[in-house]
Amino acid sequence: MSAPDRAVPSARSVFGRLAFGVKPWEALPWAVAIACFFLFPGYVPLFGQIVIMTLFALSLDIVVGYAGIVTLGHAALYGTGAYASGILAVHGWTEPISNALCASLFAALAGFITGAVVLRAHGFIVVMLTLAVTVTFYEIANHTGQWTGGDDGLRGIDMSPVLGRFEFDIYGDTAFFYGLAVLFVAFVFVRLLVNSPFGWSLKGIRENLGRMHAIGCPVYWRLLQAYTIAAGLAGLAGALQAQTTQYVALRALSFDLSGDVLIMLIIGGIGRLYGAFIGVPIYLLAQDKLSAQDPANWYFWMGIMLIVIVLFARGGLLALAARLTELVRRRWR
Repeated sequence: MSAPDRAVPSARSVFGRLAFGVKPWEALPWAVAIACFFLFPGYVPLFGQIVIMTLFALSLDIVVGYAGIVTLGHAALYGTGAYASGILAVHGWTEPISNALCASLFAALAGFITGAVVLRAHGFIVVMLTLAVTVTFYEIANHTGQWTGGDDGLRGIDMSPVLGRFEFDIYGDTAFFYGLAVLFVAFVFVRLLVNSPFGWSLKGIRENLGRMHAIGCPVYWRLLQAYTIAAGLAGLAGALQAQTTQYVALRALSFDLSGDVLIMLIIGGIGRLYGAFIGVPIYLLAQDKLSAQDPANWYFWMGIMLIVIVLFARGGLLALAARLTELVRRRWR
């Protein structure tokens, strides 16, 4: 075997390494999710939202954490999936799984088209272009009320039972397990992706763009592929939101939502795969408690929490946990 052949592992070796590289603690998020369903039945609708937003944040992590593309326009892709799913359902396509997959493809196409333009730029210009994309999509949805409902939102979404058996109920049980199953499949896919040669090339682009150009890596196309994949996953999260709440509001395309999901990812840890699983629950549970106790000023307390994390847990809570674990190991050697 030549040196280049040894440098690029085969698909079989990558999948084998992933299969045997799973740590026991990686089952913890899934076990906690199922345990919370049984221990806190009154919070199941909130847990369903956490699952959907975790998928959304996971898609953002591909773009920001692994490819190094700073974006404030990820909500445009999420909202595209939400509206696509809702419009299809209103016009008769109510089977949840195929509906969600079709909405995801719409979002991926939107990501490919917008990414082809946005990724031609570099640095701060990319941030501004992604923000412009979000504003554009928002205004399109706002001015096409015959399709999207405009300011009133898209209503009348009535989905068929999942797999023909499990109806969406008012308690959110079906929505929770449906979303959790989709999140698990998406997570396995993302885990395979970021640990593949494609994922390693994204990390190389993030760390040293000039060197990746020098070794002949097709940087632009790799970034566009990553952006498109992330768009599809964001659209899938939006479709789940539309299906489980039976409503799509303009906020699904708002800059605020893009900022919120980025904050969630920062709290957990960018580029660490499990950052979304930490940051999203902490943010949404804190929001739920703080907004109930201090409705007028809860954003202030969220800001304080973010400042503390940025100052004392740089890299997110997962990075802080890793540093503390390393300190403990050194002390016990």
